[in-house]
Amino acid sequence: MDRRWTDVLSTAVAPATWGTTYLVTSELLPPGRPLWSGALRALPAGLLLLALTRHRPQGAWWWRSAVLGALNIGAFFPLLFLAAYRLPGGTAAVLGAVQPLLVAGLTVLVLHERPRAVAAAVVAPLGVTLVVLRPDAGLDAIGVAAGLAGTAAMATGLVLTRRWGRPEGVSTLTVTGWQLAAGGLMVVPLALAVEGRPPAPDLPALAGYAWLTLVGTALAYALWFRGAARLPVTQVSLLGALSPLTAAALGWLALGQSFTAWQLAGFVLAVGATAVGQRPPRADNRPRPAALRRLRRPANARRPLPDAAQPQPVAAQPRPRPVAAECLVSPDR
Repeated sequence: MDRRWTDVLSTAVAPATWGTTYLVTSELLPPGRPLWSGALRALPAGLLLLALTRHRPQGAWWWRSAVLGALNIGAFFPLLFLAAYRLPGGTAAVLGAVQPLLVAGLTVLVLHERPRAVAAAVVAPLGVTLVVLRPDAGLDAIGVAAGLAGTAAMATGLVLTRRWGRPEGVSTLTVTGWQLAAGGLMVVPLALAVEGRPPAPDLPALAGYAWLTLVGTALAYALWFRGAARLPVTQVSLLGALSPLTAAALGWLALGQSFTAWQLAGFVLAVGATAVGQRPPRADNRPRPAALRRLRRPANARRPLPDAAQPQPVAAQPRPRPVAAECLVSPDR
């Protein structure tokens, strides 16, 4: 398989894994503790990666890790949970699905690159809307603002991840650990202030936290940041549509939820747009004008002159006959 498609498929594991969060949270975790769920996802995963890699940030990467951790974890998690609580009917998922459009704009402003797969970035959110948005969904100003702010934070973090890359000789796991630890430390004080002490987990909750920490956070974010460094950021953000689609599919498989015809159409539309958006650009094989097909000549090369201007060979002239010495003497002498 082409290496590029390997990168696409491995990156797609991240949003597909995030799509399991709803099922795990609703079935295994203590109810009503979303901030602690976010903190217990990020901070242990970050500390685990730091213990495995044993590499601290150096120089500018102290503040860069804090910025990326705040955008991808510290701000995104609380805003996501706030939007999910105040926006019924999957509206928060719809707001999150517009991330590719924000990434496309930031690609021009920050990276100074031309965004790709813009059409797919428009079609994929439309398909997600058909899947998760219910007819009775309401709008709440605070919830909408929180959903858009969280989406903007994640989009900005994705673009900055591509721009800054990672320090030379430092692995993706190390940089991921820096961000998760920084973002988790930001969520803990907020969770203490809003939800009080952390909940005492039982065995199902421990299993849920283990899944979210090891697979849904440590592995998923490492693959996500790896893809952000190797693939165009607009295409990476398109893969985010797999998160609500995975949640909807698991709701149908595990919770007995049903799909309407419109939801099925939206599912196919979103998956198709996401797949089309991952295709590499076509090579331009159209015939070019003759003037463009000419090889560029060196600056000091002479152009061939037309036939009329070509120097003509000089006709051979008869050589003068040698003059005898006596012929040079005047006859009167």
